[in-house]
Amino acid sequence: MTGKEMEARTEGACRVYYDGSCPLCRREIGFYRRREGAEEIEWIDVSAEDYRGGEGAPEPDAAMKRFHVAGADGKLVSGGAAFAQLWTALPGFRAAGRLFLMPPFSWAIAFGYRLFLPLRPLLQKLAAKGE
Repeated sequence: MTGKEMEARTEGACRVYYDGSCPLCRREIGFYRRREGAEEIEWIDVSAEDYRGGEGAPEPDAAMKRFHVAGADGKLVSGGAAFAQLWTALPGFRAAGRLFLMPPFSWAIAFGYRLFLPLRPLLQKLAAKGE
């Protein structure tokens, strides 16, 4: 493996914690899982009966309320920052991910995520109708 390939693999290695019981979340995660580089990511469904959290993973209640990603360094982030972290792991989104990790873009995505949270239940219902 070349140095560049190792850098791409290390940068892409992350764990994504998502709510598989949410139709909206399933659609979005499905979109990301079909992207180049997604095979390097560990996708963890926090709605699974055996999910327990801990050891660097979000606790089940927190994981069901917000999107979480643990980067290659093991640091756990949630909300808008989690999307930016996921994007840095996917080659087609890497530039956007890096951009949204820096202020003022990181502030904007965090603000946008907070605005989205109260709308999530309605959007989940709409997504469920489309399944």
